[in-house]
Amino acid sequence: MKPVAIFRHSPAEGPGFFSEFLDVRQIPWQLFAIDRHDSLPGSAVAYSGLVFMGGPMSVNDDLPWIAQELELIRDAMARQIPVLGHCLGGQLMSKALGAEVTANGVKEIGWGLVSVAEGAQHWFGEVQQFYAFHWHGETFSLPQGALPLLSSQFCSNQGYAIAKHLALQCHVEMTESMIAAWCENGAEELVNVCASVQSASEIQQQTHLPQLQEMATRLYSRWITGLSG
Repeated sequence: MKPVAIFRHSPAEGPGFFSEFLDVRQIPWQLFAIDRHDSLPGSAVAYSGLVFMGGPMSVNDDLPWIAQELELIRDAMARQIPVLGHCLGGQLMSKALGAEVTANGVKEIGWGLVSVAEGAQHWFGEVQQFYAFHWHGETFSLPQGALPLLSSQFCSNQGYAIAKHLALQCHVEMTESMIAAWCENGAEELVNVCASVQSASEIQQQTHLPQLQEMATRLYSRWITGLSG
């Protein structure tokens, strides 16, 4: 089987639980670490799927690799190779498909409920709400043909699907060590605690991680059914 290509944009924002999910199922994967200047593939053809992780940058920044990733997303979708985006990754998918990525009304950081949209049973079954992890200040609009999947109190577009492709604004890939690292690395963003931003202690005292990983397993299990070759 061709490997799944995973694109990491920041050292602390790796594949996390997603790579554990693939390893358990013996699905091969290859990491492209943008943060250490790995060269990007020129085409998606050698991979069974493409997965884009988060990062502190904006898709609207003038960074040379952004245009390359946008083209990879378009190439994969044209070849019917499934694409999965987490946070920045979901925003990259939107931009690649002609939608906009703009500032969200507020920063959304910490644990928060997301609501599952009507018509999203293909991805979520009978689940109507769950606690997801959030760390973003921007939001994507929906590309043409997208099926809305998720929303939250502070961000109306938390996820969408287009056929076998899945874009998420929230983070379902979290592990305990990732949460601790983000709270340490992003401590300056956690100073102004408010309704949409939790403190580091509140984030780490929450007990939602097992349920989040159950939901991630459900989503990832559905996504891998579309893997090609």
